[in-house]
Amino acid sequence: MTQKHFHDVLIIGSGAAGLTAALHIPEQYSVALISKGELTDGSTWWAQGGIAAVLDSEDSVDKHVKDTLIAGAGLCHEDAVRFTVENSRQAIEWLIEEGVRFTKEEHSDTYHLTQEGGHTHRRIIHSADATGKAVHSTLIDAVKHKKNVDILSNHIAVDLITQADEDSPKYRCTGAYIYDRTADSVSLFQAKVVILATGGASKVYLYTSNPDGCSGDGIAMAWRAGCRIANMEFNQFHPTCLYHPTAKTFLLTEALRGEGAILKLPSGERFMDQFHELAELAPRDVVARAIDHEMKRLGCDCVYLDISHKPAEFINSHFPTVKAECLKYGIDITRQPIPVVPAAHYTCGGVMVNQFGQTDLLNLYAIGESSFTGLHGANRMASNSLLECLVYGRSAALKIIETIDSIKSPEYQPEWDESRVTDSDEDVIISHNWDELRRFMWDYVGIVRTGKRLERANHRIKLLQNEISEYYSNYKVSNDLIELRNLAVVAQLIIRSAMARKESRGLHYSLDFPNLKPFARDTVLVPINFAAQDVVVGRS
Repeated sequence: MTQKHFHDVLIIGSGAAGLTAALHIPEQYSVALISKGELTDGSTWWAQGGIAAVLDSEDSVDKHVKDTLIAGAGLCHEDAVRFTVENSRQAIEWLIEEGVRFTKEEHSDTYHLTQEGGHTHRRIIHSADATGKAVHSTLIDAVKHKKNVDILSNHIAVDLITQADEDSPKYRCTGAYIYDRTADSVSLFQAKVVILATGGASKVYLYTSNPDGCSGDGIAMAWRAGCRIANMEFNQFHPTCLYHPTAKTFLLTEALRGEGAILKLPSGERFMDQFHELAELAPRDVVARAIDHEMKRLGCDCVYLDISHKPAEFINSHFPTVKAECLKYGIDITRQPIPVVPAAHYTCGGVMVNQFGQTDLLNLYAIGESSFTGLHGANRMASNSLLECLVYGRSAALKIIETIDSIKSPEYQPEWDESRVTDSDEDVIISHNWDELRRFMWDYVGIVRTGKRLERANHRIKLLQNEISEYYSNYKVSNDLIELRNLAVVAQLIIRSAMARKESRGLHYSLDFPNLKPFARDTVLVPINFAAQDVVVGRS
């Protein structure tokens, strides 16, 4: 018999966005916090650089907004950018109150601010080069002390539950089916409100800086449930990830280049000054394409990031995590350059939401990397992502507090039915499909695209989805099957979005359409079962 659980709020995801929302929900409301793996397994833990915020007296909201709009290549929603930036100081002050210890200037109580690509001012507050770990560990400790929050680790959502709303033409979300990875069983979780905080979808690519769980689960579930998805063609490829034959991809923080690291060819020649006036501080998409261009031109496996010209004491104090990780592979960054390659890093598109994180479905919210707020446009500016998690996590929680008492408790929902499926003895199919999908996405829908490559990818994904659908219908679910099913949905959304954009803008670069169109428009995909009548994001 299926286990049933009821909470006022169901939060799917335990990164910065999910934890922020949970911590802002008052104790009189019960919360279930679903973590796909352990609480520390998500992307937040691994974020190195910092959080962009207007903290310096010589900086301003208008300057931060302007930099973000420029980086977004005409597709940022200015109201979303301004809302996020205006709330940046409050977000940082809240983290400090919660106990996050940010790096200070030497012999001073002033916080050290660094500068990263696309920013015209030092506004990145950080905790050495492990900001994500400092923030995440602090928020985890805080949420563990909240008596109203039930934390369920090693659980993954399978699908959202929806039902017609008698007072509205919309459908409402009333919970989700959740797979317990340890017990190998599916439970029914019902709630008045559901929050998707599942992170991005960079695992759809062969090479990624993201942890294993970033398979676009929330985006895929929202799409299947009837939510619109926007701007999925804009996948950010981090330009500098460690390249080593025995190393799992390790991201080398943007702050390295912000503090003077230089990109070099195997010959030792600098090259970024030939591609952009800001050289190494150019926006990430420019840097990633430049590296990709030079690697293809020279036929080399990598380029090099060199900060060894800086004093060793400076490197040791500012980048201890990077130094320690590189030393594992025999690379001393105080003495030699680091081999690097681009890798899929951030999903700029996602589930369409308003400034409270509300989606097209009643009582369903999406926050963090799984959402599309309009903040990032065609290219996310460095260190705006953690800020978005904090601002929208709080904003969603405040809206939930305002409305939850008027929300009816969910009606009865059917139990999870496994009566017609069997245990699979063909798990090799999942691994083969997983590998095929990630390889053709890398080859055909990567940093540089063409119409022919996209057509090939579209043909492949249709065949693959048919296979996955047949497999899903006949066998019991598993963690790998759930992720594969979601990755296939996300891959198709990315491909469809890329095929629809007949220009090169931001992170989407097409050899067939190398120029900008004279107007900027979001790519909005509408599911067949779209039931919402109100537009929650006004621009399309």
